[in-house]
Amino acid sequence: MIVAVHQPQYIPWLGYFDKIDRSDCFVFLDQVQYKAREYQNRNRILTDKGPLWLTVPVMSRGMGRQKICDVRIDDSSGWRRRHWRSLQTWYGRAEFFRDYAGFFEAVYSRRWERLADLNMCIIRFFLEVFGIRTAVYYESELDIHACRTERIIQICRRLGADTYLSGTGGKNYLEEHRFSEAGIRLQYQDFIHPCYQQQYRGKGDLFIPNMSSLDLLFNKGAGGISILRGAGSGLGVDLNVA
Repeated sequence: MIVAVHQPQYIPWLGYFDKIDRSDCFVFLDQVQYKAREYQNRNRILTDKGPLWLTVPVMSRGMGRQKICDVRIDDSSGWRRRHWRSLQTWYGRAEFFRDYAGFFEAVYSRRWERLADLNMCIIRFFLEVFGIRTAVYYESELDIHACRTERIIQICRRLGADTYLSGTGGKNYLEEHRFSEAGIRLQYQDFIHPCYQQQYRGKGDLFIPNMSSLDLLFNKGAGGISILRGAGSGLGVDLNVA
């Protein structure tokens, strides 16, 4: 059984859903430290001038090191109105925008207290629309008390997994030999970003990758999952260090 993990991100990119789709169980790391200026509170959409960041403001001053599950949203800046207007402006004419506009209008009409709750609401929506049936868990449900590689090994053991699927960033911090010692196969995701018809293109009419999954959803609808699965992505290096 394959397990993968990740922090809950804001309107994640396609590689995030590819990793969930290729797992039997996926664990949302809601107990790890929140990191500013990453993808936990922001992501990019595509405009006629190129990528545009949508950032959810959070309360951080004087908070010290916060767990993701504790991060509160700063609702004083009108961010919800700006994000919804941005989606209307830059995707309002996309083929499938009207099919999903109601959900996002409702999301941005609601006052959110915690960042993780907002992120998980949107992630679960994408999983439902794309038909991804992977079993999902929260780290906080699993009673994990470890850090870094040991945290991952404990998660795998708790779920009975024999394989851990990591993003390529794991190569920078995972103690690879520990997985072999624990009897767990370590594999790295080898994600190849699919190309599809976008509303806006880069110079020379080039496809612009690594946008929020909103870009695929509004341009291709639920059928975008077949584009994602058919892009040639898969499992890369298989490490089972003896």
